[in-house]
Amino acid sequence: MQKSVALFLNGSRPKSMPDILQYDIVCATDGAYDFLKKNNIRPNFISGDLDSLQHLPADIKVVHTPDQNFTDFDKIVNILFEQKYTDIDVYGASGGEQDHFLGNIHTAIYWKEKVNLTFFDAYGFYFVAKPYTKIHDCLGKTISLVPFSEVTNITTSGLQYALAQEDLVFGKRIGTRNKANHDTVEISFDTGDLLIFVYH
Repeated sequence: MQKSVALFLNGSRPKSMPDILQYDIVCATDGAYDFLKKNNIRPNFISGDLDSLQHLPADIKVVHTPDQNFTDFDKIVNILFEQKYTDIDVYGASGGEQDHFLGNIHTAIYWKEKVNLTFFDAYGFYFVAKPYTKIHDCLGKTISLVPFSEVTNITTSGLQYALAQEDLVFGKRIGTRNKANHDTVEISFDTGDLLIFVYH
């Protein structure tokens, strides 16, 4: 059984905290540590270049990763991967400065073959899709398909506006604000990087 991780980044804070007990470990970049501390959550470790911490906690493992060629998010995902954690729920990746958000999407695409990253925010969740993706508990929810490279031969089921072996290309055609008319949505495609947003 794969172990699961709750990872907190220094973006917009969750409106309600997830059930931390469902995770095997909890970790955070240094910028998110104060948020966890205020919510009485003790992470297993924190990591980053430590530029966001005024005081290092004495009772929590701190992994200093000063390499400025990578973001703190990149570096903590690498740490988790080396420890064989591959199912990671990410909180705090959205909001704030938009280049940070796009940088987080870059990281998700970079790691898509090795790690399952699911991002949660106040509106729902999003992730980089596998070539065949099935999503449950979708009825009535808004589903958006956003390509980050040309995504070819997309076919969907369970959406109000279906795609049948069609292509999506950023800057030409994307698939935002669709509606799920079934509880299960299935999406398949041949090539490309596709981000799926599921809104409440």
